[in-house]
Amino acid sequence: MSLLAFLSSNELLIVLIIGVVLFGGSQLPKLARNLGRAQKELQKGLAEGAREVADSSETEAGSGDG
Repeated sequence: MSLLAFLSSNELLIVLIIGVVLFGGSQLPKLARNLGRAQKELQKGLAEGAREVADSSETEAGSGDG
């Protein structure tokens, strides 16, 4: 489940205020962009790893007859 599903609107507001105080208003878009890129790379890596596992299991299943 999403982390946001567990937070109420008041808690999200507090997190947003803390983020603005810590990083400043001008840095938040950069931070969000970098987090989005990191998430995209993580999902890409997980998909690639799953594909490699599937390929190796197919190779092992095919060469198991010999």
